[in-house]
Amino acid sequence: MQYLIDASVYVFRAYYSMPDDMVDDNGNPVNALYGFCRFLGDFMEQVKPQHIAVLFDESLSKSFRNEIYPEYKANRDPAPPELKRQFGQCRRFASALGLLECSHPRYEADDLIGTLVMEGRENGIPSTVVTRDKDLAQLIAKGDVFWDFAGKGKVSYDQIPDYFGVWPEQVADFLALAGDAVDNIKGVPGIGKKTATALLQHFGSLDNMYGSLDAVHQVNVRGAKTLGQKLANHKQDALLARQLTGIACDAPIEKPQTGLRPTAPDLGNINALFDEAGIGMALRRQAERVADLTPR
Repeated sequence: MQYLIDASVYVFRAYYSMPDDMVDDNGNPVNALYGFCRFLGDFMEQVKPQHIAVLFDESLSKSFRNEIYPEYKANRDPAPPELKRQFGQCRRFASALGLLECSHPRYEADDLIGTLVMEGRENGIPSTVVTRDKDLAQLIAKGDVFWDFAGKGKVSYDQIPDYFGVWPEQVADFLALAGDAVDNIKGVPGIGKKTATALLQHFGSLDNMYGSLDAVHQVNVRGAKTLGQKLANHKQDALLARQLTGIACDAPIEKPQTGLRPTAPDLGNINALFDEAGIGMALRRQAERVADLTPR
């Protein structure tokens, strides 16, 4: 099993959940750093993974999706400077902990995770995707796991519909139809989550639906009689949205010779980072325990 961590989710979670009066000697906030380091240390102690990668988002406005649709994620405010600085520190910690960490200017963390999922699948290695982001559910196949660490817990392929309403293979189509306000994806006007779910339960996929628009009136959903024309009128909107909601699984990722295997933590670098951030002994001792667990 390989474990692929959607790091940005947990950096943001720490930033908004940890006290913002946690600061270093210069008054710089370190709440996101502290929370992320504790999460990653807890994860390593609990799981003891033999294959792991920590993937970060690099930009909210420069991915290939912005080239397709400039308004992609345009509704989001830029990360404040104090959070950007902590993102860099979180990456330093993941690297010093001996883990493969990476980002890419044109690909999001989702795409890096998708690429590693597919590479693992080709080599017979299942994946556990550690995230809270429903978009990544589309990557899950039988044998894989969607793990909302410290949240919903582990979700298998067969359980995905219970949590997200559709099968993994339908998640990108669902988001293309219903839209995704978080990413500023409009989808088809007037199509909500319930209608999108009903359409995909009936037709299976976006392509099948658009190949059978004359049968849309048969779907057991409110307004079915006029739904076919609405979908026809906004076909290009749906197809554009589908380009944005699908995860690219061909992102360039440079891996060391050790691949996704953890290497021995660099406790000197970890302590230097913690000195800089004014972080005390609890996380240092945890890093030492992680080092003891790492095969030499």
